[in-house]
Amino acid sequence: MTDKRKFIGKKFGAIHRSRELAVQFLCSIDLCPEQDFSESLELFLNLDGIAKDDAPAVKERCRTIALEVWRRKNEIDGVLLRTVTGWRPDRMVSVDRTILRLMVLEGFLMKSLPVKSAITEAVTLAGDFGTKESSRFVSGVMYRVAKYFEAVQE
Repeated sequence: MTDKRKFIGKKFGAIHRSRELAVQFLCSIDLCPEQDFSESLELFLNLDGIAKDDAPAVKERCRTIALEVWRRKNEIDGVLLRTVTGWRPDRMVSVDRTILRLMVLEGFLMKSLPVKSAITEAVTLAGDFGTKESSRFVSGVMYRVAKYFEAVQE
């Protein structure tokens, strides 16, 4: 493997890891919304917890995307309400809802990664953290979101 491929693999591995941490944190805050968001995030990232051995850049990216999802939660949920029939965000499994919020933000609202990559990453995260039905559900929702944004841009 060339040095360039090793670097790219490490870079994308770090980005994926920051998303994993963001999903875990956002699920915890979603289930206990009375927690102070900023204080809880700092505790999550800096105590002897799950993120204790992660690089500062991974923690910073997690912090940034988690905060942006939290700030834009109503906007993201509005997209989900317009695209998913019969499944209001508050009725979705917390992990699925969190993954969808994160990847709708990154793939469609911020456009920080290509749509196909956002869908793939959403399905991967759902497989890692969700129920056995999560990957299929998240995939279907992400494709509906993609169609919605295609139609809006036309």
